[in-house]
Amino acid sequence: MSEQTGRTIRDFVLSRFPGVELDDDVDIFTLGFVNSLFAMELVMFLEKEFGLRIPNEEMSLDNFRTVSAMSALVGRLRTPDAASVGEA
Repeated sequence: MSEQTGRTIRDFVLSRFPGVELDDDVDIFTLGFVNSLFAMELVMFLEKEFGLRIPNEEMSLDNFRTVSAMSALVGRLRTPDAASVGEA
């Protein structure tokens, strides 16, 4: 995981929930403050912030549970092979 990627994602989550302590491997959904609307905000944030498109097959809740999981998702989607996904 890129340290900067993780920091950017963590800052976004914490901006929505001030005062919450968040380690990169904490499941944000089990903390009880994340709902389906925020989950969609996460998707939109990641796509806009990192200039990528998250394909339907990556829309698994497990990819969004932790800062580490989201950072790994961004890393996978930034690879040259992932750049051509969905392009025909």
